[in-house]
Amino acid sequence: MAVKKTKQVTESPAPVVKPKSGRTSAADSLDNLIHERARLSLISTLAAHNSLSFSELKELLQMTDGNLSVQARRLEEAGYISCEKSFVGRTPRTEYALTDSGRAALKRYVAHMEALIKSMKQG
Repeated sequence: MAVKKTKQVTESPAPVVKPKSGRTSAADSLDNLIHERARLSLISTLAAHNSLSFSELKELLQMTDGNLSVQARRLEEAGYISCEKSFVGRTPRTEYALTDSGRAALKRYVAHMEALIKSMKQG
C-alpha cells in the first residue's frame, strides 16, 4: 500500500497597508481583539451586566461551549474580562465580568467606530 504524501502550505500574513498621507485613520487604530464578532458580542453583553455565568453567556450569545471558552480566554488574557470559578454545592460555576480595562477598551472601540461612521457620512 502506497502512502500519499501531502505538502503543507502555509499562508503568509496579509501585508499591512499604511495610508499614503502618513496619518493614522480611525480604522488603523481599531482594537482587533474586540473587533472579532464573537468577542465583540461577549464583551458588549458583559458591559450590560455586572457579571454572567458561562451558561448564561452561552444561552444569550447562542455560542458553543468550545467557542465561548476560546473567545472568553482571549479576552481574559488581554485583561478585558475576569473569570472566577467556584462551586454552588457540587456544581462548578464560572462567572465572567468586564474589567475596568475591558470597559475602557470597549469605549475606545465604540469611539473609533463612531469616527469611522462619521467620516463615511461626510465623504
